[in-house]
Amino acid sequence: MTAGTVSTTNAEDIAFARALHGKEIKSGLLANLSSKNADVHNVATDTYLKMWNKSDKEDEDKRLHSYTQLVNSYYNLATDFYEYGWGTSFHFCRYYPGEEFFRAIARHEHYLAANIGIQKGMKVLDVGCGVGGPAREIAHFTGAHVVGLNNNAYQLQRATHYAAKEGLENQTDFIKGNFMEMPFEENSFDAVYAIEATCHAPTFEGVYGEIFRVLKPGSKFGCYEWCMTDTYDEENAKHREIAFGIEKGNGIPKMRPIGECLQALRNVGFEIELHCDLANMGDRIAWYYPLEGDLRKCQTLRDVLTTLAMTKAGRFTTTNMCRVLEKIGLAPKGTVETQKFLEVAADALVAGAQQNLFTPMFFFVAKKPAN
Repeated sequence: MTAGTVSTTNAEDIAFARALHGKEIKSGLLANLSSKNADVHNVATDTYLKMWNKSDKEDEDKRLHSYTQLVNSYYNLATDFYEYGWGTSFHFCRYYPGEEFFRAIARHEHYLAANIGIQKGMKVLDVGCGVGGPAREIAHFTGAHVVGLNNNAYQLQRATHYAAKEGLENQTDFIKGNFMEMPFEENSFDAVYAIEATCHAPTFEGVYGEIFRVLKPGSKFGCYEWCMTDTYDEENAKHREIAFGIEKGNGIPKMRPIGECLQALRNVGFEIELHCDLANMGDRIAWYYPLEGDLRKCQTLRDVLTTLAMTKAGRFTTTNMCRVLEKIGLAPKGTVETQKFLEVAADALVAGAQQNLFTPMFFFVAKKPAN
């Protein structure tokens, strides 16, 4: 594996991504949408939406069994919208009063790196690296060599491109692989982190067990995990409706409680050094404020652009822009459907947060015993 390249495993996924998105890297939502192969996009849309016909146990089991197809289909559809609305770091964060959006995003990544002791010269694994925003930031911040693992070929293509633009092609690798069966030897990494990614796994134990295996003895794993809080009641229909909205809108086979997360860490052998819900720290600025679309809560003028897309007017404009682009052939059929389930995601996340049912920032640091 050469630095800054994508592995050639999972040839079918890579071929599908290239057929859908093309080989050339493009910038901007319109450029990316207009370049899609309409027929292949229809396949991706149908594949994803058919997994959500019902919210019952049978369909849930199917989604858990087909989690790689579920997550790949989701990110083939959603990645361009994520970058359009959120930049290249696909995660939430805390905000200080007056703090600009992207500065807060970077600080959140620095906080994780500092808490697991990432330093220059270390070999670090980013589990579920997206398009590489956090990997690049942490590589710059610490001087470590960061390996990004991701099962979505389109995101890996973009991650590699962005790293090269920032001069990080010799300090990063982006590798295609399933985080339930990582393509690494035991005891390979000096540190491992995951930022809002391992929630896509069918079980916490499966992905945490693989992280434990590839981490060197005495080294640390830090994570921001998506969990349902202790307030959540699986038997409460309204609670379950919110959880289902989070799952469908974010490509997650099953949302799980905080207790299951902690127990899974212990079961695979980790020693938990610290854990806390950073979404529930009494902050004056709620982590979900950009999703609410309330321009009055923007911290800076620059943040208005991020929040504007989530206002009622912004949603209306984006949806109808997609509808027009579909009609005139500049966006493939299914683009409006993608925009709709992303709106479902935003509404469910806000509702879950406001009712203290959900956190995207259950933070923990766990250590692999030196023995």
